[in-house]
Amino acid sequence: MLAAGKRQRILLPVKSWFIWLSLAVALLLNLLPPTRIAAYPEWVALVLTFWCVREPRRVNVGTSWMFGFAMDIADAALLGQHALSYALLAYVATSLSRRMQWFPVSQQALHLLPLMLFTQLIMLGTNAIAGGMFPGWTFFLSSFTSALLWPAVSFILLLPQRQPESIDQTRPI
Repeated sequence: MLAAGKRQRILLPVKSWFIWLSLAVALLLNLLPPTRIAAYPEWVALVLTFWCVREPRRVNVGTSWMFGFAMDIADAALLGQHALSYALLAYVATSLSRRMQWFPVSQQALHLLPLMLFTQLIMLGTNAIAGGMFPGWTFFLSSFTSALLWPAVSFILLLPQRQPESIDQTRPI
């Protein structure tokens, strides 16, 4: 797990306002004009997954449902399409949260890829039930982009929780 001689730092508790701010920024990033590019990451799903893994008691299925409805309204998508997929994503991410935290961030990205593909399959299925057309295989590129961005997003979202580097030789941690 950890390299020899490398210490794992204890993180400070996360502030609620930071969680909500990061989710609001992710929602705004999803609303930018380049969202029509196939490989553009699904920012809301990515940040929701991060907080469901790190803080499952604060960010859960209800939060995901709410942000999913916001995405449905903003995208003028089928009402409930994003909400259902984000809620199922939150359920699975919360279920896997303890397992995922044991792995380094690069291996967490490998856990994230099937979650993002699952989310897109749910969106595709609800769209197909409503009579939508298949958008093409490039639709799934955003899952791979999101998985590639997982280490950077994890680093950025954990920055406020990191303690200053003051090593005390008398303390075990």
